[in-house]
Amino acid sequence: MSGDVIVTITLNVALHVAYTTGDAYPAGDQGAEGITPVSRPACRAGGRGVTVARVLRAFGHDVLAAGLAGGASGELIVQDLARSGVPTAFTLIRGESRRFFRFSGPGSPVQRFSEPGPYITTEELGRFAADYRRLMAGAAAVVLCGSLPDGLDADTYGSLVTYAVEAGVPVILDAGGEELKHAVGHGPDLVVAESGTGAGDLAELGATLVRMGAGAAAVAAGDVVSAVAAGGEWTARVEAPPAQGTAAARGALVAGLVPGQLLGWSWPDRLRHALALAAGGAGTWTREPGDAVERDRVDLAAYERLLDAVRVESSS
Repeated sequence: MSGDVIVTITLNVALHVAYTTGDAYPAGDQGAEGITPVSRPACRAGGRGVTVARVLRAFGHDVLAAGLAGGASGELIVQDLARSGVPTAFTLIRGESRRFFRFSGPGSPVQRFSEPGPYITTEELGRFAADYRRLMAGAAAVVLCGSLPDGLDADTYGSLVTYAVEAGVPVILDAGGEELKHAVGHGPDLVVAESGTGAGDLAELGATLVRMGAGAAAVAAGDVVSAVAAGGEWTARVEAPPAQGTAAARGALVAGLVPGQLLGWSWPDRLRHALALAAGGAGTWTREPGDAVERDRVDLAAYERLLDAVRVESSS
């Protein structure tokens, strides 16, 4: 692995399984009474770290998707990423990677169901830690994303941040809750977080994360993102939202912040790039895994239009 590769880590990777139901089939194809016929499943690898890898790959960056994966679902996840041109280095576990199910049909509301994540044993965590250290030896950056599966302590991300820092690898951390609280003090270069209390508290939360140990912080609430770094504070939003709305696709937002972190872009440029991707420029496939859409196609026309629509204000 060359030193230009961005490694994304998804510890609770998922397989998204989509079905079309009922009215999509002629009357003669209906199943037995009480049974709703469905289409063949459309499967797609999911999880924020996986989305980050897809978006970066679509923009021409060298990436490697890693983490924990197991069972038949894990095999399908690896196969799907291979079809997208995303190399993988998942540590195999005995448990089955979780699945998300989506049922949709004409005239019916979309129904979604999710399975719990697998339990991770101490032995599996040890093997992953060894694999992770090897990956850090050749990484340009590491992106740590999403929730933790059962069996992993809340300080797991803290240890992974420390390993990367010791190896001199920049760390972008996308987490929340206890995982974020434990990890931020270990010195990630950038923390991406979400605020559930409204846009007014974004800068305050970002400043708190920086005081706790983050090099910089980007906090999102709906279609607004606030960034806090040593050079100041900025708030960005999409001024002219596209038809589907501007609620940021979180994985695309994180992916959009990675290049600027590595290349030293100004924060206004980072935020414009990230919000344009999150608001739709990265393609609809970042929003509904499992949908039958063109695979991993960046919508450059939408991206350029949204790039012009992002407004960034400095608070410093």
